[in-house]
Amino acid sequence: MHFQHSADIWRDFPALVPGVLYAEGVSANAEAVTGHAEVRADKFAAIAKARLAAGPETELPEIQAWRRAFARMGLKPTQYRCAAESLLRRFRKEGSLPRLHPLVDLCNAVSLAFAIPVAVFDAKAVAWPLEVRYAAGDEDYLTFGGDIEHPAAGEVIFADQAGQAHARRWTNRQSGRSAVRDATAAVLIVAEALHDEAASDVRELTATLAAEIGAIWPVKPASAVLTPGDPRFTV
Repeated sequence: MHFQHSADIWRDFPALVPGVLYAEGVSANAEAVTGHAEVRADKFAAIAKARLAAGPETELPEIQAWRRAFARMGLKPTQYRCAAESLLRRFRKEGSLPRLHPLVDLCNAVSLAFAIPVAVFDAKAVAWPLEVRYAAGDEDYLTFGGDIEHPAAGEVIFADQAGQAHARRWTNRQSGRSAVRDATAAVLIVAEALHDEAASDVRELTATLAAEIGAIWPVKPASAVLTPGDPRFTV
């Protein structure tokens, strides 16, 4: 199985830098795992708090780059936000994020600290391969509420071989179909950035997540930073 971005996405967004990880054995069923993950997530939340003390999330270069990308896709930045901006906005207003799953909480905290969207997919819920591409208009997207939507042709989605959209508006919203749950055992994690320092920041983020996951669970994630010349991540 593999993950990639389509050639059209690389062409239209040449500043894109994706970091990808795959891990198995990330159960949420042990109290020790949950406690350990919370402690490690809190240190990244502290980094985000310090960054936000200097100004709102909209002033961060990582978020500004995604706002420009959303505008290019015809999306109003104040109506549709990348996942990292939404998390930072909520964190700034409420001072914390809700606990969902040890791995998701960790990835959300790392996303806060780096101001880079980080998506986590239950690998078993994906009909591989998975590709970030423009929608054809006939794909199915399952909301967290259980409703089926059909992304319009031309919308950037995460699409699998069965025509299922696992994220809409690129980094705006994931699907309930591949959401991580307590029974999830294998995950694909995707971080994407477009700002000037994206190459170094995504490389650091990917290495950081791999180290943090390995410190909480007895696993060693496979990881890679993709490029136009080497755009495919294969497990």
